[in-house]
Amino acid sequence: MAEGRETEQVVRTGDSRILADASTVLTGGHLPFYRRIFPFLGPAVVASVAYVDPGNFATNIQGGAKFGYMLIWVIVASNLMAMLIQSLSAKLGIATGRNLAEICRDRFPKPVVYAMWILAEGVAIATDLAEFLGAALGFNLLFHIPLFTAGLLTGVATFLILGLERYGFRPLEAVITVMVGVIAGSYLLEMIIGRPDWGMIAYHAAVPMFDGSESVLLAVGILGATVMPHVIYLHSSLTQGRIVPKNPEQARRIFRFEVIDVVIAMGVAGMVNAAMLVMAASTFHAEGLVHVASIEEAHRTLKPLLGGASSQIFAISLLASGLSSSAVGTMAGQVIMQGFLHWHIPIWLRRGITMVPALFVIGIGLDPTRTLVISQVVLSFGIPFALIPLVLFTRNSAIMGVLVNRRLTTNVAWLVASLIVCLNFYLLFQTFFGGGI
Repeated sequence: MAEGRETEQVVRTGDSRILADASTVLTGGHLPFYRRIFPFLGPAVVASVAYVDPGNFATNIQGGAKFGYMLIWVIVASNLMAMLIQSLSAKLGIATGRNLAEICRDRFPKPVVYAMWILAEGVAIATDLAEFLGAALGFNLLFHIPLFTAGLLTGVATFLILGLERYGFRPLEAVITVMVGVIAGSYLLEMIIGRPDWGMIAYHAAVPMFDGSESVLLAVGILGATVMPHVIYLHSSLTQGRIVPKNPEQARRIFRFEVIDVVIAMGVAGMVNAAMLVMAASTFHAEGLVHVASIEEAHRTLKPLLGGASSQIFAISLLASGLSSSAVGTMAGQVIMQGFLHWHIPIWLRRGITMVPALFVIGIGLDPTRTLVISQVVLSFGIPFALIPLVLFTRNSAIMGVLVNRRLTTNVAWLVASLIVCLNFYLLFQTFFGGGI
């Protein structure tokens, strides 16, 4: 408990204005609407970065290039699932003052805890590898510098971003929000330049359909990557001590604001993913370029189709995605280690250690896009070990108190969890036995 109080004091020192406004809202005071909601926004934005990381670029671009606008409905469905799962994660932190990894440590036998930690660390490292490579590729495409040098620049940039944590939660949240805005703005410009068919977009967003087994497999890939295990752990950590409720009514109120945060942040992430697919559909698919399979090829092909500005915008969005998601991945790894084992290492040391695999991959010349895909396979292994405990804990009234799931919420959560787990196992089967890699 002492450690929790110490952390809270550091946060209060750096974010006193935000916390003062939050206290006013929770005690029934009157503030303008934007000041009522503003203190509670931020955690979901940080978590949403994982849904627009470089791993999403290749899948969405491939989907749009091969099948046009057809699979937009998959992104819509995926986004609704993500909203539910991230809301449950945020609610766990608000209700208990603890994060998912800490509750797993308290509730499960030690051998299970150690096994879950190893799996979660593997997932966090694999995810960070993809995100780090994406940022390095963004530097490479934007400034035409060698990929290894770009990797070193990525390391320096993420050190600087993570260093903002010492000033409280708000500066880091603000930087991440700006980067998400850059990604969203970049794809808004890409869509305007590409002149998509808005009628077809609206139709395929609402009407599910497929075109052969390949489209089914690609849809499974998009759906199966809906939940990022590391941000399930992270989101519960971001809400556990940020604004602490003093009674059940305050807990309910904080959660209602957090749901707004989730809907806004995940809604933006969903629109960015849809924009990636739309951009690929309105450019590559429309021109008959259905085999654009790598990020570098997409960047190279955009220039003759839409002009040099378009390819530069693409590179900027990739860079912002990689830098923000790499910083968030490092934060998630820190939460996982502290939660499961109660071990603490400086975040700069963790960043330095987790840079090594990415720099090694770059140094030996492995294909960045292929490495991104393989890292997503590793990520699939960790999904059940975050998702199933999350639903188990949030349905338990002894743990959650007044924020325990309603029966309908639990039933829907089990349905979503079962679907996501099954889809990921199907992806793994296809990868290892269906010639996927």
